[in-house]
Amino acid sequence: MSDLVKRSLSLSGHRTSVALEPEFWAVLDQMAEQRSLSFAALVASIDAKRTPERPLASALRVAALMERRRPDTP
Repeated sequence: MSDLVKRSLSLSGHRTSVALEPEFWAVLDQMAEQRSLSFAALVASIDAKRTPERPLASALRVAALMERRRPDTP
């Protein structure tokens, strides 16, 4: 895996930053595009579904993994 890449965004009115591997960012970018969402809106939807015990970075990685595991995803 490559080095981590940090991105900053606003969630619920608060600035935050998340560091993930570029491969995960690529899948998340594709997810946002396929759903016609802004990247921030995609992250907000994932954030809204996670439990407080799960870090945001972990929730984003799992969302990307689940997207790639879907049978209809290239």
